[in-house]
Amino acid sequence: MKKIASFTIDHTILPQGMYLSRTDANTVTYDIRTRRPNVEEVMSNGAIHTLEHLFATFVRNSDVADKIVYFGPMGCRTGFYFITLDTLSKSGAIALTRSALKFCAEFTGEIPGVSAEECGNYRDHDLKGAKEEAAKMYEVLFDWTADKLAYPKK
Repeated sequence: MKKIASFTIDHTILPQGMYLSRTDANTVTYDIRTRRPNVEEVMSNGAIHTLEHLFATFVRNSDVADKIVYFGPMGCRTGFYFITLDTLSKSGAIALTRSALKFCAEFTGEIPGVSAEECGNYRDHDLKGAKEEAAKMYEVLFDWTADKLAYPKK
């Protein structure tokens, strides 16, 4: 079988950041890398799950909600995929990501979608952990620009 695009990225040199993973038809997939793969401890499931609920709720309620396709965790637990329509500019996607992370880092109250009726694993959440993850990643992306979206090369 042909190797998929995400397996062609050299994970041994990949730092934290936001990268343009791929463009398909009218969608753009961003790699929001919260950890250096195989170097740093991975995120906990509870923190990932809560951050997913908060981030997805924020972007799907933003003024560009109609340009949002998906936000969810990577199986390796070192980041998230954020998929938008290509009508959202790269700088717009970065700004939205920063705003979402700030929202998540400062969130208080009940986690959205956290009942048995709304969530397939509603017991596995960690708001404190999610807020810490969001705050750290917000700092990483604080001055991120579209010219930094390319994956690093050896």
